[in-house]
Amino acid sequence: MTPESGRPGDPGGPGNYAAARLRLLDREARPGPPRRRALSDLTDAWLASLLGDAGEGVALVAVGGYGRGELSPRSDLDLLLLHTGRDTREVAALADRIWYPVWDLGIALDHSVRTPGEAERAAAGDLRVQLGLLDARHVAGDPELTAALRTRMLARWRTGAHRLLPELREAVRERARRHGELRFLLEPDLKEARGGLRDATALRAVAASWLADAPREGLDEAHRTLLDVRDALHLGTGRATDRLALQDQDQIAAALALPDADALLRRVYEAARVVSYACDVTWREVDRVLSARRFRPGRGRRARTPLAEGVVVQDGEVVLARTARPERDPVLPLRAAAA
Repeated sequence: MTPESGRPGDPGGPGNYAAARLRLLDREARPGPPRRRALSDLTDAWLASLLGDAGEGVALVAVGGYGRGELSPRSDLDLLLLHTGRDTREVAALADRIWYPVWDLGIALDHSVRTPGEAERAAAGDLRVQLGLLDARHVAGDPELTAALRTRMLARWRTGAHRLLPELREAVRERARRHGELRFLLEPDLKEARGGLRDATALRAVAASWLADAPREGLDEAHRTLLDVRDALHLGTGRATDRLALQDQDQIAAALALPDADALLRRVYEAARVVSYACDVTWREVDRVLSARRFRPGRGRRARTPLAEGVVVQDGEVVLARTARPERDPVLPLRAAAA
């Protein structure tokens, strides 16, 4: 049989994949990270069977959330067909061999066909493309092609971090202005609101720059919580939605073994609080690092503005003065808090 037709017990054909996917989502995998990982693995195997043996110089690459293995039941498939400039008709035929079965199953697909040079140029002109490629993961084909692209994209991100991180921060701020603070919304958008999944992705990008990293305590658990709620939302509504609408909250709470919608929102708000706090700390550290890089010897020290006895402000952060002696000054923490 051809890879498209499939065999019993493998995910090769659309029918086999659809049935295996339905079984997995209904009963075979435990909810949470195990199910997301299993769904990503199943999808990888199916897509690899569709590509078949394409030879050297062609790779199928998962990017974005699929690249991170965060595949929710109704998530898009973000795919890049990477090639080294082979015959355009041959590449088009390979693309059709993959895209059409995905479309036939009604799965949303965000796809592109590019050479490594074209992928780099697209990333240079579009921050979202660049962020997606930071999470590039090999699915099938020539692994060296994927590895080389990942290496180049990470290197470009790190060397351009002084320019790209301020652009990312402005995008984060604009998204927060449009969608609000997740932990204060009655119908929160789990992905776009401040403290949601997009902010967690932005924190990964900052960490990849090597300039700063988020405080890790509780962050992974908060991220998993938001993903778990989104999974339940996709399964409960049957839609690719990230908005936790009022009419769905009791149903989603029950799916997550929570007593009611209030308990669900408390869990979501606490997760969002952790992500928001991590963002505040991380972006402040980014500002500090970039400010330090702009500082040049010979221009004097950066300003330290007195705030209270033993307490000063530097780089927008309250810090102890150089002359402070906390071990001899038990009231110092209270003065700092009051200031």
